[in-house]
Amino acid sequence: MRIAVIGAGALGLYYGAMLRRAGRDVRFLLRRDYEAVRRRGLTVTSPAGDFHLERVRGFRSPAEMGEVDLVLVGLKTFANDRLVDLVRPLLGKRTAVLTLQNGLGNEELLAEAIGADRVLGGVAFLCSNRGEPGTVHHLGQGSIRLGEYAGGLTERAAAIAAMFTAAGVPCEAVADLAKIRWEKLVWNIPFNGLCALTGADVTALLTHPPSRELVREIMAEVVAGANARDLSEPIAGEAFIARMLELTDGMDHYRPSMMIDRLEGRPLELEAIYGIPLRMAAGHGVEMTRTRMLHALLALGEPK
Repeated sequence: MRIAVIGAGALGLYYGAMLRRAGRDVRFLLRRDYEAVRRRGLTVTSPAGDFHLERVRGFRSPAEMGEVDLVLVGLKTFANDRLVDLVRPLLGKRTAVLTLQNGLGNEELLAEAIGADRVLGGVAFLCSNRGEPGTVHHLGQGSIRLGEYAGGLTERAAAIAAMFTAAGVPCEAVADLAKIRWEKLVWNIPFNGLCALTGADVTALLTHPPSRELVREIMAEVVAGANARDLSEPIAGEAFIARMLELTDGMDHYRPSMMIDRLEGRPLELEAIYGIPLRMAAGHGVEMTRTRMLHALLALGEPK
């Protein structure tokens, strides 16, 4: 299978490297890392074992990459105005596009432009950061859940999940993509926003009882917003929240991506993680008050 990685940040570099190490034909669209990868290859540091890929296929533009069987999208959602133009040159008759981007609205954007039958979406529970050019630091976790935008459990989704699993990335194909998108938001909305606003990492938030309670309250209203939607089955509120908190307790001083983006002066993924979910929940009669406050405060700090 020929695989193109669009959005080769911490997520794209890590998953692409895992697939390349497993022998897949992986082609990376690179900007900052292009020269370093061309000269020295790609390095992954990980608690599961560091590794180095001596030969990596890196490109400066999609037109150079050729048609592929699967496009893996890890692009930050604030750059989605470029997404369709980046994907189009890679499409053959049977090319599938899997977006692992944060938030909501990404599959809809692709489906409208290239057809719903091509599009899959997924959520990655991955702790990783970029290092110096040509290096990605895997800090923990890494599992993926993915599904068809059109719904249902398909052979194609199962085959892609099996490919990731064989490469050392635990991956599950699911029938209800909307549900797993909202489940990820239960984590993303409180931790990304609060860490970006306060400069405190997840451990600092959770070891401070008042902020831990605030995280739990935000999670509860996101669950309510999700369960107002037409999901295959509701998210199991308190049990799911308890599992998310327990999992995050084990992320030793992890800094979410939005916190790093704010510290490094980059735009934040506010529309996909906050704007669209807020509108969807309100359209079903659920007002996520704390989430709306987070969105307003985060937007206040964005460049005009």
